[in-house]
Amino acid sequence: MFEFLAFYLVERLGPAGRELAASVRRDLLAQAAAGVPRAETNRAYYRAWTGAEVRDVVLAGRRWFDAGRRRPAFFHADVLAALRAHRAAGAHLVLVSGAFAPIVEPIARSIGARHVEVTRLEVRDGRYTGELLGPPVIGEVKGERVRALLHAYPAVPAEDCYAYGDHISDLPMLAEVGHPVIVGDDPALPARLPGAPVLAGAMT
Repeated sequence: MFEFLAFYLVERLGPAGRELAASVRRDLLAQAAAGVPRAETNRAYYRAWTGAEVRDVVLAGRRWFDAGRRRPAFFHADVLAALRAHRAAGAHLVLVSGAFAPIVEPIARSIGARHVEVTRLEVRDGRYTGELLGPPVIGEVKGERVRALLHAYPAVPAEDCYAYGDHISDLPMLAEVGHPVIVGDDPALPARLPGAPVLAGAMT
């Protein structure tokens, strides 16, 4: 999310945009280190988009993805391989993310995901207000969204589903399925999900 903010601001403001994005990142990391709940830092991140024209951000999201996907580390290789295998086996892919649509939708199209659950931003006169419509899709909200999807597709048993998460806040989502998979090196997740497979390496 920080990477996309920097991309957008640099496109619009040049070096000053890079400095502004870095300032937002420093402030939010300081808040997190001080114990500010992740939901609040998530809301603070989206306030950085106040006044941005939705169409411009959506188009920037496509350019950001097109540029980023050329980097070898843009996707976690093992996760991407697993998702492709699921899709080849006939599974329906869903992305559940605290990011907003301009970031998530290009990725969803690329991997063939049929549905996304994302944080929704308020729009007024074609511009983001900086406020959210509902809670950010992190923590318990991810679990709620997965439960709602499972309820909408009763023919799909939860025990047959897979979920991938890289942060302890993904635990509510991972706990809803029969096959949780840990991505990355967060030591808290293996302790809470003993026996769950681990795909090592950082997520981008």
